[in-house]
Amino acid sequence: MGSYAEGLHPQDEEITVYVTGFAPFRDQNPVNPSWEIARALPPFLPPSKPSPTPEVSQLAAPPRVRILVHPEPVHVAYTTVRPLVPKLWEGRKIDYMVHIGMATSRQFYCVERRGHRDGYVMKDVDGELLGDEERKERGEKCEWDNMPEEILSGLNIEDIWKKWRVALPNTDVRVSEDAGHYLCDFIYYSSLSYLEMKGEEKRVVFLHVPIDVDEAAVKTGVEATIELIRAMIQSDGQKKLSAGQ
Repeated sequence: MGSYAEGLHPQDEEITVYVTGFAPFRDQNPVNPSWEIARALPPFLPPSKPSPTPEVSQLAAPPRVRILVHPEPVHVAYTTVRPLVPKLWEGRKIDYMVHIGMATSRQFYCVERRGHRDGYVMKDVDGELLGDEERKERGEKCEWDNMPEEILSGLNIEDIWKKWRVALPNTDVRVSEDAGHYLCDFIYYSSLSYLEMKGEEKRVVFLHVPIDVDEAAVKTGVEATIELIRAMIQSDGQKKLSAGQ
């Protein structure tokens, strides 16, 4: 059996992964590592290293995976993110999306399993609250009225994590169940809910990275992101090949 790339993605077909990072949002962290990592990503996914796991080697990523990085860091504000997310998905071919954000209390890399609709009680960098729950109490309609409280990524996060961990044996990579109920969570839920409303596969993940921004940390973050993208494409391709899609 050939790789899933041969079965699903012809050699002349390009897979596109769109990546976003955030602007700074804390005085004590004037540089946001999520943006430093995002803007340092290569334009194409580099070849994979030889894998000690045969089935992972068999399912190598397609030869051409384009990485498109959003041209600027995302302003950490609810009124910026909400109208931005649909624009990211519309008008171009996006096969997968990776949102990256900083986790101030975590010294490891983690892929988030779910996004949350409610619980945004912290003000954004503009000093504003989301206010959806208050609008509901006043009887006003909200964009997410008919959306579930939580939406899970449509990708197999557990399988992605296993492949990710194999590729990065010396890096602490984990799965998280709590994206934080702030702008990281908000942009993730915004993407998930957009795809849910469109009836499309929820082909998006969120990556939380540590706060370090020195050269070595950014290099590690770039490698972690590259291998997450590779694991995501491999996992989803394997699933589709097994399903005969």
